[in-house]
Amino acid sequence: MNAKEYEDLKRRVNPATHLIKNQAIAITKLKKDGIIDGFQEDQLQSILEEFYNLQGKCERIKNTPFPRQYGYFAWLFTTIFILLLPFGMLDVFEKDLIEVGPQMREWYLFLMIPFSVLISWIFSTMDSIGDNSEDPFEGRINDVPMTALCRTIEIDLRDMLDEENLPESIKPKDHILY
Repeated sequence: MNAKEYEDLKRRVNPATHLIKNQAIAITKLKKDGIIDGFQEDQLQSILEEFYNLQGKCERIKNTPFPRQYGYFAWLFTTIFILLLPFGMLDVFEKDLIEVGPQMREWYLFLMIPFSVLISWIFSTMDSIGDNSEDPFEGRINDVPMTALCRTIEIDLRDMLDEENLPESIKPKDHILY
């Protein structure tokens, strides 16, 4: 891609769609110049159509918001669970208090606090992970490394075309692959 094409793509609302359109124009020109025949043109145009359909599906996945009510109620139920957990732990520890000696009763009741904190932390962490996983294509640390995946596909396709000077694969930055 030359600088003029790159500048043109930066102005477009949807650069990926514009790339597919440019490729369709190039395929039509190849047919007109006699480099490919009608069957080859038809096959290549079918592939571009499939790319366009797959791109649309990916965009719909990316742009479909996770229902906010799910996120809200997951948070609400987790909060209620965490608030009620110590009362549930009282019942569990109370049954075992009968079996332990009197010198261990106070210590045994004290253990309820770290267990409640630990279980609360696990559930609140799971809720946070769910919130962070709602949008996996935003380029954050824990997201799907789309840039690296696309570059790998690009390298593979260009290698299949026997091109020279293949681009470098994306390297992790600070041990994170984007």
